[in-house]
Amino acid sequence: QVQLVESGGGSVQHGGSLRLSCAASGRTFNNYAMGWFRQAPGKEREFVGSISWSGTSTYYTDSVKGRFTISRDNAKNTVYLEMNNLRPEDTAVYYCGALRYGLRWSCRLWDYDYWGQGTQVTVSS
Repeated sequence: QVQLVESGGGSVQHGGSLRLSCAASGRTFNNYAMGWFRQAPGKEREFVGSISWSGTSTYYTDSVKGRFTISRDNAKNTVYLEMNNLRPEDTAVYYCGALRYGLRWSCRLWDYDYWGQGTQVTVSS
């Protein structure tokens, strides 16, 4: 089992920045690639980006490329989502997930075996 706890959400204005954290406990954190997803009201959970177990490879959905950065600190069992130039359409609950063991990356929801409880991000115009 892997337990994940997100933090760092909040309310910002258009153009602002936030840094989300996802702290992991349980099984060896650095065995797992990690991902960030988000879910806006009335919409399905969507892929934001992911990072390989080593942190050397990252992948992003097009809408956040150049604005969001995923990183990880395996010594602290934590993965981060740095969000800059935020837009109202980024408003959602953000979730981190641990990818199934052995997978390098995935944008598919069902490939993630463990999830945090989510943290709300609200961007006002």
